[in-house]
Amino acid sequence: MKTKKIPMRSCVVTKEKYPKKELLRIVRTPEEKIIIDETGKSNGRGAYLKKDKEVIEKARKSKILNKILGVEIPDNIYEDLIKIINN
Repeated sequence: MKTKKIPMRSCVVTKEKYPKKELLRIVRTPEEKIIIDETGKSNGRGAYLKKDKEVIEKARKSKILNKILGVEIPDNIYEDLIKIINN
């Protein structure tokens, strides 16, 4: 039986590769809205972050998501990411 390929993605902060399920995806939709994509299937430009509070704080300070997604990321997105990790 053929083994299923595990999709790998890179964290935009640490540049490390992880299985897609171990990362959080932040998406800029075609309507310019920013959402946290828990399904991994939403349309739009996406960026991945490791599920780690320090990595999320580093992304907030460096504003790397603003550069990658091309829009200003509101603080409540970062707070929601931390809540998701803590659950």
